[in-house]
Amino acid sequence: MDPDKIRGILESLQDGKTDIDDALGALKNLPFQDLGYAVVDHHRALRQGVPEVIFSEGKTAEQVIGIARAIARTGQNVLMTRIDPVKAAAVQSELEGVRYHAIARIATLEQRPIPALGARPVALVCAGTSDMPVAEECAETLRMLGVSIERIYDVGVAGVHRLLAKRGIFDECCIAVVVAGMEGALPSAVGGLVSIPVIAVPTSVGYGAALKGFSALACMLTSCASGITVCNIDNGFGAAFAAARILQSSSRY
Repeated sequence: MDPDKIRGILESLQDGKTDIDDALGALKNLPFQDLGYAVVDHHRALRQGVPEVIFSEGKTAEQVIGIARAIARTGQNVLMTRIDPVKAAAVQSELEGVRYHAIARIATLEQRPIPALGARPVALVCAGTSDMPVAEECAETLRMLGVSIERIYDVGVAGVHRLLAKRGIFDECCIAVVVAGMEGALPSAVGGLVSIPVIAVPTSVGYGAALKGFSALACMLTSCASGITVCNIDNGFGAAFAAARILQSSSRY
């Protein structure tokens, strides 16, 4: 439940359009709702401006449905990450209006308009096509947070001229999220070209010595480009939230 909805309940009570019992009923699930297998944090939208997000991996379809239904009842939009096609189909059969974004492995339920966050887009830079699932997880999360994006895909350092050809796009953007696997060098290349914040996301793409993303992670953590922020391996969702926090903070000053 977000501030606008609570304000509406209180104003309705003040105006005499709602009695005390109805208002209490509307507020009874704050700040959380215990489902037995999950405790849904309905207070998160008040604290952070965004309702709880459902990490679907490791949960049963029934658990995802139960949590999604609990969030949906508050009138909020619902974001389900790392959800496979089978679970997504089960959710869609139980909750009307759920959309599945296969490449991003994300399911969404949009019940209310998403207010725009930030005046300029985020540059979403992806090294190769194999990194796209992580990049698209980031893209879909940013969309649900109200952040517009400019995709700059398949510009890995094996052909750095492709990146340089897109250099002008960065001038129109406020943040760059850079997704790369293998040796993870792309964030350093971007970091050396731009003055905007750079958020790096290593992926688990690569042959043996890539160590399922650990080599890219180590490369990004030891980048010679100053001030790069590094997220966890394959964590496009986390990168999107990091960008949104920067934008939320900057809008206050």
